[in-house]
Formats: sequence, structure tokens, C-alpha cells
Amino acid sequence: MTPSTSVDPVEDLTRAQFVARGVTDVLQPRNVILVGMLGIGLAAAGDWTGLPWGLLAALCAGLIPAGYIEWERKRGTWGDRHVVDRTKRAPIFLVILGSIGAGTVVMVLGGAPTGILVTMQALWAMTVILLLVNTAWKISVDSAVASGIVALLAAVHSPWWLLAYAMTIAVCWSRVVLGYHTVAQTIAGAGLGAATASAFLLV
Repeated sequence: MTPSTSVDPVEDLTRAQFVARGVTDVLQPRNVILVGMLGIGLAAAGDWTGLPWGLLAALCAGLIPAGYIEWERKRGTWGDRHVVDRTKRAPIFLVILGSIGAGTVVMVLGGAPTGILVTMQALWAMTVILLLVNTAWKISVDSAVASGIVALLAAVHSPWWLLAYAMTIAVCWSRVVLGYHTVAQTIAGAGLGAATASAFLLV
């Protein structure tokens, strides 16, 4: 199974594609990471002092990479933030790895809570695997992030957070409907994301 040609002009979207576009835009990685990291930082510290650490994590893991994508998009490197062409994604992964790595160093030097440090390391490892897989196959990054953040929230807060996998399913569905990924690529991404929470088993 191969993804259908992705559609961008709003006037060309079917009703399902219109809904899927809304889902994939609202639940894009930078947004999911921002909300998720604030929650993880809060849980890691046990009080509001974890919020600045969560914000730093969100900046390094989500906002800086998103800013880089937008900058390259405006330069004409990519058509939009989805970077549909798998062969052009390597620079993004390298920026993410560098940003998360730098943020982790700052956190170590600043005495950040263990939970947020483990989360950063887990996301770094997930990005390495995404990069390696992407060299041969177009695994879904959006699905990996949506799944990983939910799994990490469940690990640091409560298993009840697993109910938020409804969001992950919605993201996977939207990516398939829009033709950006196959079902297998979204499932693989979601599976990889879920595995990031296993890092907490080693703490």
C-alpha cells in the first residue's frame, strides 16, 4: 500500500480530508510537545518549579525544530511543514538532535529534575531511530511524537493518560487520509513513540 497523492488546496479537500487537515495541524508535533513537556516538567518536579524546565524541553524538542522547518519553507527548500519528500528530512532530524542535546546539557548543569532529563534522553533516542529508519522508509514522525508524549505522560503522571491515545489514533488517521503516510508507517511511528516511555523503566 502506498500513500495517495497529498492534497493541499483547501478547495480540493473532501470532508474527511478537511477534518484530517484540522487534526494534523492542531496536533502537529510542536503543539503536542509544548503541552506534553509542560505536564512532564510539572510531574517531574512535583510543583510549579517544573514548568520552566518543561518549557525549555518544549523549546528544544519542538519549537526550535518547528522554527527551522518554517525558515527553510520560506526559503523554498520545502513546500510546507510536512516535508513530504523523505529524502529531504535528514537536516530536520539533525537539528532536533542538536537542539535536544544542547537543552539536555543546560538541564544537567542547572540541576533539572530526573524525570525531565530522562524524557529528553528518550526523545533524543527516538529521533536517532527515526533518522535511521527514514533513510530507507518514510516512518511517521507526527504519529511517533503523538504516541511518545502520551506514553511519557502516563509514565510520569498516571496510567489514565493512556486514554489520550485517542489523540494518537486521530493523528494516525489524519496522516493516512491526507496521503502523507500509509497505515503501516503510522503504526510503526506510534509503536516507536510508545517505546520511548520504556526509558523510565531504567531509572
